[in-house]
Amino acid sequence: QVQLVESGGGLVQAGGSLRLSCAASGQTFRSYAMAWFRQAPGKEREFVSTISWTGVRTYYADSVKGRFTISRDNAKNTVYLQMNSLKPEDTAVYYCAARGGVVLTTTQYDYWGQGTQVTVSS
Repeated sequence: QVQLVESGGGLVQAGGSLRLSCAASGQTFRSYAMAWFRQAPGKEREFVSTISWTGVRTYYADSVKGRFTISRDNAKNTVYLQMNSLKPEDTAVYYCAARGGVVLTTTQYDYWGQGTQVTVSS
């Protein structure tokens, strides 16, 4: 069982930056692929970024490529999402997710956090 707790969300002006963190419980964190998804009001949950358990492989949605960076610190059981050049359309609840095995860009993850709100004002 893995528990995920996100933090770092908030209100920021367009063009600003935020860094999300996701702290995971459990000693097997280093064996999990981790990902960030987001869900805006009235929309489906969508993939943002994912990182392999080694940290070597990373993937991004086209909408955030070049602006967002995912990373992980296995010693701290934490995955991060650095978000730069934020746009109003990035406004959403951001969720952290974990799964054993390879990275996926779909929602087929085993564990989910409760989410953290990111609001970007224009």
